[in-house]
Amino acid sequence: MGMNVGGGGGDDEVVSAINTTPLVDVMLVLLIIFLITIPVATHTVKVKLPVDANQPTQTKPGNVVLAVTANGQVFWNTTPVKTHDELLNRLVEVAKQKPQPQVQIRGDGAAKYLAVGQVVATAQEAGIAHVDFITEQPHSN
Repeated sequence: MGMNVGGGGGDDEVVSAINTTPLVDVMLVLLIIFLITIPVATHTVKVKLPVDANQPTQTKPGNVVLAVTANGQVFWNTTPVKTHDELLNRLVEVAKQKPQPQVQIRGDGAAKYLAVGQVVATAQEAGIAHVDFITEQPHSN
């Protein structure tokens, strides 16, 4: 029973496995970088924004100015409009005129979108071809 000193014990075998730990670390860092940068690069939809023309509104006598107050009340020039049907009937009469007068909507800044949207929808339903919105110039400080 002799001892096998330096014979084929197995301590001197070459390890042929690849160490993948550095590769995994690099891939995780790259993954984190991509996860951070991709949403920043694609967070907006590309659209061409309108440019403010800065033209003063020309109110002609034949134009129809519809005002929508903060509480949703609609006015035809300075006369209050009581119902949707009344507004629709008056807009249908305006739509029949040749050429059609301009319909301008003055919406209060505190008015809900629903109230202004209903006026626009009523104008469309009546056959009005062109609707303008009257706004104020922003005040520069």
